[in-house]
Amino acid sequence: MSPPPPPLGRSRRRAGRSDHAFDPALDDSELIDVRSQFAQGRWPRARSLLVATGSDWDRRGHRLLALAAVPSAVGWAHDWLLAEPESSDAATLLACATVARARHPKADAAEPGRAREACLAAAALDPADPTPWLGLMILERTHGTHEEAAAHFEEIRARHPEHHHAHHLMTAGLAEVNPESDPLHAVYDFAAWAAEQAPADSPLAVLPVVAHAERYRVLVTAGAVPDDPAASGHWSGRRARQVMKAAFDWWLEWEREDHPRHRADLNFLAHAKICEGRPAEAAALFHRIGPHATEAPWSYAGRDPYPEFLAARTLALGAP
Repeated sequence: MSPPPPPLGRSRRRAGRSDHAFDPALDDSELIDVRSQFAQGRWPRARSLLVATGSDWDRRGHRLLALAAVPSAVGWAHDWLLAEPESSDAATLLACATVARARHPKADAAEPGRAREACLAAAALDPADPTPWLGLMILERTHGTHEEAAAHFEEIRARHPEHHHAHHLMTAGLAEVNPESDPLHAVYDFAAWAAEQAPADSPLAVLPVVAHAERYRVLVTAGAVPDDPAASGHWSGRRARQVMKAAFDWWLEWEREDHPRHRADLNFLAHAKICEGRPAEAAALFHRIGPHATEAPWSYAGRDPYPEFLAARTLALGAP
């Protein structure tokens, strides 16, 4: 049976966009508390948080990027680094904040260069930390090439082979290499390889679903498939069924609620289940997601992400 048209087509490409702010902290309550103080210039709690995070690299990257998204982060991180010039935590936070500023639409032309310098300086202070290289990878997604981002990805993998955020970035970039329709696209091989290389309980098992969503984004942007999920056929083919079954089965058996980017994976899975025409299966995912929506992939195909998330959740749960 063909999947029913999902609610994703109802608010496409509206002239106005919702003003909902997606929170990069997701469900990290400790981070949210520290961030509110950091936004006021009180950085000692941020220092304590990062010390406690230690070498949990996925959590460290998640927390640093959320702190770096504070509008005043560059100034506060600079103050911290002046007070503690040898602090790799301060240097890496300044690097991530400088990257965030460089990616702002109104950033001046010199900002990307400053961000690269800050990331390399942070990397020199703590060679084992993949986070400065994550900052560089994020920067190159906006101001560089796929090849440059891929080189930074290798630096990250050398330090943390299962780095969650880096694998998502690499998947998004690789999906864009060939915008034409190609059922054998290299991004699928990459995602399958990463999932197979990772331990059984690794959330990288969801990466093939991420790859399928990223290809959908690219194909719609290129005009290669319709922007209606049901009409596109992208979510009803053999590959879609394979990647969805494998990822959903993994989630049922290995759900990793302890992972800092757990809600990002759940959003990709819920989005895929809605596009696949299986809202009943998406319902359990929306219960786990709670209020922690992520902009990707609900923004894909040119959509206003928060209304799309709400419409999909209503379809799955039967109530707003």
